[in-house]
Amino acid sequence: MATTAIWDVTDRLDRVIDYATNPQKTENLDFSSPDFRGLQNVLAYTQQDTKIEKQFYVTGINCDPTTACEQMSRTKLQFQKTDGILAFHGYQSFVPGEATPETAHAIGVKLAQELWGERFEVIVSTHLDKHHLHNHFVLNSVSFTDGKRYYDNNATYSLMRQTSDRLCREYSLYVIENPQKGKSRHYAEWKAEQEDKPTWRGLIREDVDKVIAASMTFTQFIAALRKQGYEVKTGVKYMAVRPPGKERFVRLKTLGDDYTEEAIKQRILQNRTPKRPQVLPEPQKKRYTIRGGASLKKVKKLTGLQALYFHYLYKMGILPKHRASNKRTHFLLREDIRHMEEITAQTKLLCTHRIENKEQLLTFRNNLEQEMAGLYDTRKSLYSRIRRCKDDEQMTAYKEQIAGLSKKLSLLRKEVKLCAGILSRSEEMKQKLLQVQQEEIQQRKEEKAYEQRSRRSGPNRQYES
Repeated sequence: MATTAIWDVTDRLDRVIDYATNPQKTENLDFSSPDFRGLQNVLAYTQQDTKIEKQFYVTGINCDPTTACEQMSRTKLQFQKTDGILAFHGYQSFVPGEATPETAHAIGVKLAQELWGERFEVIVSTHLDKHHLHNHFVLNSVSFTDGKRYYDNNATYSLMRQTSDRLCREYSLYVIENPQKGKSRHYAEWKAEQEDKPTWRGLIREDVDKVIAASMTFTQFIAALRKQGYEVKTGVKYMAVRPPGKERFVRLKTLGDDYTEEAIKQRILQNRTPKRPQVLPEPQKKRYTIRGGASLKKVKKLTGLQALYFHYLYKMGILPKHRASNKRTHFLLREDIRHMEEITAQTKLLCTHRIENKEQLLTFRNNLEQEMAGLYDTRKSLYSRIRRCKDDEQMTAYKEQIAGLSKKLSLLRKEVKLCAGILSRSEEMKQKLLQVQQEEIQQRKEEKAYEQRSRRSGPNRQYES
């Protein structure tokens, strides 16, 4: 069985091509020696009259995988259609253990050939880095034959699914013959659930389920959701909610068959005995240890980026020591639990290298990039020596040096990526913390006003008899 999806690409064509053809994801494990690591090695190897497909599951249809970006760009320039949607990114995923890499790639190539091969340039790559094998398709948005654009709509997507199912049958793979409506999920949501990470739609389901269990009437259900900060839209065709901090409403029916308005009312009716309102428990959180840098006990006061990250972790409930209250973590911060590994790695980098502000971070990143440039030059010279070398022993030594350089470059690339992530995430963190603070202040004002009204009305009731 294979699931399919396709979406448009509007930012950068080279980014999606580089992702789809990433050697670390498409590498045939039978050719895992240092000779074939890195795209530059692959290109050098292909010059020896050997095709890239023998080492990596990457195929170009009407284009060369190594120059696909340039070819697709030339097509756009030829027909003066360089704006708008640059490409379409397709996806075809197989059940773990169902297909071999060869079978998955063959199905992907046939699918692309049938759907787009007559008019469009396409890259087909099979990623092997997950338990489930999956194909990626990068489809040029402009046809090289007539210059017309590709339009993605319900009809073309339906044809993609039908073709995928037919090819799966040809290769004796299981196909769902009568899929039930209303059971589909966004790919990002499915992927996050497979990795046991929360999604914001999943958090809405969790909140709705708990509120239903504690409600005896539909009115109580609405009131409880609003008390948690949700904006609830009723009196419309489809009931919708907007979580705190989100811009758009979500129709509850899109969360599944159990979340339509009628289904929710039926679930509430099944609550035979009333349940006392209770503080909803926090979702289970993992404990993370931040190693590197000075001990927190020895540090008098954290400042700058370090203080921001630790305060954010505290507000998320990840650093629970001496918490001031047991209030439920804000929706925006609960959502970021799925990025916990990345946030932890960024925090560790800030502590290890004692980076406190943006200027220090930029300096650190520039030093990394300069070091990487030197290593790239050294590795390039070693490749040149290998091509001229005729001594097997010396060639082996060169290869070992290249493997060591590649490993070091991999670590440096990760740190550069973490730096870029900190630059973007830190601003997002500030905005979220500010929004949470403003909502908490507003909530305290409302609670104080309610308390004052209660005090003023209390004595008056004593003389009403």
